[in-house]
Amino acid sequence: MFDTVIQGIFSSTADITLGGFLIGVGSALVLGIAMAFMYMYKNKYTKSFVITLATLPAIVSIVIMMVSGSIGAGVAVAGTFSLVRFRSVPGTAKEIGSIFLAMAVGLACGMGYPLYALIFAVIMGVANIVLAATPFGESKKNELDRVLHITVPEDLEYAGIFDDIFVKYLTQYKMIQVKTTNLGSLNKLTYNITLGKAGCEKQMIDELRCRNGNLEINITSQSTDGREQL
Repeated sequence: MFDTVIQGIFSSTADITLGGFLIGVGSALVLGIAMAFMYMYKNKYTKSFVITLATLPAIVSIVIMMVSGSIGAGVAVAGTFSLVRFRSVPGTAKEIGSIFLAMAVGLACGMGYPLYALIFAVIMGVANIVLAATPFGESKKNELDRVLHITVPEDLEYAGIFDDIFVKYLTQYKMIQVKTTNLGSLNKLTYNITLGKAGCEKQMIDELRCRNGNLEINITSQSTDGREQL
């Protein structure tokens, strides 16, 4: 039995028995649920995404069972899987990585190697948990870092108009985006800034309002956990 699991529980669609089918799908589902629990560790998540992550390996495994040995069908399935990326809302790097991990486990189970799928899932699960629990990959966060949004009239020459105010209250500033709003009648400027000291936002905003015609000004914290879209 152990040798069978190592070598593969079936080699082609003709070899798929009810027992092999249940082992493949069952192991994929169990590992999918385990990976869903792993993803929930120190991550923000929605119920729909976690359920999808838990069931995806089983779905992939049954597809692979049905096309095993058919090159044409395999290529068609690969093209279908690629639509997951281009027909969905952009996700975070963590979400996309978890989806591909679930697909890899499903592929292994579908090809008849549940033991290898288990070993791979355990290795990747431990690696993800360890990396999530350590400072690995965290950017250095300055508590005084902010994002500044300033709305100005479209006819205002905004280049350098706020520089003297920025020099007075900030240690660093950089314009990162200019966007038109209100059908082009307004421009929205976005800056990454670092405050010179805590609590100076109100004084800076009061001076900026005198330059931008008392239009909207917004200051928010810079998020370092980010949603890196892929």
